[in-house]
Amino acid sequence: MYTALADAVLLLHFAIVLFVVGGLVLIVVGNLCHWSWVNTCAFRYAHLLAIGFVVVQAWLGATCPLTTLESWLRLQSGQLPYESGFIQHWFQLILFYQAPSWVFAALYTGFGALVGLIWWLFPPAKLLTNSSGPAVTRKPGADA
Repeated sequence: MYTALADAVLLLHFAIVLFVVGGLVLIVVGNLCHWSWVNTCAFRYAHLLAIGFVVVQAWLGATCPLTTLESWLRLQSGQLPYESGFIQHWFQLILFYQAPSWVFAALYTGFGALVGLIWWLFPPAKLLTNSSGPAVTRKPGADA
């Protein structure tokens, strides 16, 4: 049972990574294609919160709670836990490249800065303002 739970945590963790990376691509492509749903506050704030959590965690040198949980579950099932963080583990496993933790912190920070730039270039619907100042919402199909 612990192995199945560890695998479920692994899939959840992968889905969150996919949301953070793929979400940014969707925001850019969606704005270029005039998809209004990519600028909904729920989607954009969830995306910002996810990458913000990763950046803060990296700067604090903290291990992701999902990595900790998965490693504990793997230990309970008799398997070996990760020796590093989730991304480092899979990066090293897939690319056979070892990198210190600061490299990943720098990458996460750079990605977070890119999210901030995209936030500024394509603001969420309720953050748009007109020339008089009050917030206005973007109409479907409207340009940014």
